[in-house]
Amino acid sequence: MNAERSYHNEQKRNRAILLSLLLLLLMLSLLFLFAGRYPKGGFSFPKDLSQNVMMKNIMLNIRLPRILLALIAGAILSAAGFTFQMLFSNPLVEPGFLGVSQGSAFGAALVIVVGNYNSALVQVSATFFGLLALGASYFLAKKFRFGGWLLRLVLSGIAVSAIFSSALGVVKLVAEPTKDLQDITFWMMGGLWNSNWKQILTVMPIVLVCLAILFSYRWRMNLLSLQEKSAYSVGLNPRLDRTVLLVVATVGTTLTISLTGLIGWVGLIMPHLARKLFGSDSKVALPGSMVMGSLFLLLCDTVGRTLLPTEIPIGLLTSFIGAVIFIVILSLKHQEGKA
Repeated sequence: MNAERSYHNEQKRNRAILLSLLLLLLMLSLLFLFAGRYPKGGFSFPKDLSQNVMMKNIMLNIRLPRILLALIAGAILSAAGFTFQMLFSNPLVEPGFLGVSQGSAFGAALVIVVGNYNSALVQVSATFFGLLALGASYFLAKKFRFGGWLLRLVLSGIAVSAIFSSALGVVKLVAEPTKDLQDITFWMMGGLWNSNWKQILTVMPIVLVCLAILFSYRWRMNLLSLQEKSAYSVGLNPRLDRTVLLVVATVGTTLTISLTGLIGWVGLIMPHLARKLFGSDSKVALPGSMVMGSLFLLLCDTVGRTLLPTEIPIGLLTSFIGAVIFIVILSLKHQEGKA
């Protein structure tokens, strides 16, 4: 009886925290519509938007799609990271673990060099090579004859990542230094400055479908994190379910970074913090991770575009803040273990 009461109390607490985070996310999204460098740096609250055509255009056609992209990108990167961590039973993995990020970076760099930075081709190429990296990792894992299935995926992901990283180095080497190499560098630092309604309406619906699929699988992720025999015993097909989740998480990630460039640490740190806050139950921790990822990316992007006269690439901010949080988490774990 006490255990049941404790479980219900914990569920109520988690729902309250999740609702609070959602309300905070909504309020900040509305508030940050008024943040930028026009008409002056920081926050500007015009008295009558109908009379200020320039401000209205900036808010609706520049800031609003950018905020929506930050929310969706943060959610899918965090959800994909959470999915990978659950499937591999390792809190230190993310989609780049199977070479996805490296494959996407190579695909984008290749088009930048040979395609004169056509944004549509960059998106297609980054997505294609990200999926190719996942397929190559899966194929090699089936060919390897060492260890279990998850260990073979890990080893194949390391190999595929190294191959695409080397290929990316070659592309950088032959890139034109004053133009193409700079474009590649900026893309790899990540940023939401190219966001517009056309990109939102063409790519993001697919990402939202990926989010919906991952969300619908949240009930199974706890079981899929177990060994295959245990998953089979409760009526699941772990190989099929894991493959579906890996593909969906990869598609969502590659489509997102094809627009935003490489944004690191969101899929690594946010799922870990979500489990700290909501517990290890994926049916609560996954949506919590999605909301926290959106909140984190929204805050980083707003700071990046308002703090200095020039914009700070969001990938630099997420990497710096993520690394600091990572150090703090490991330091606290060390202290706990020592105690």
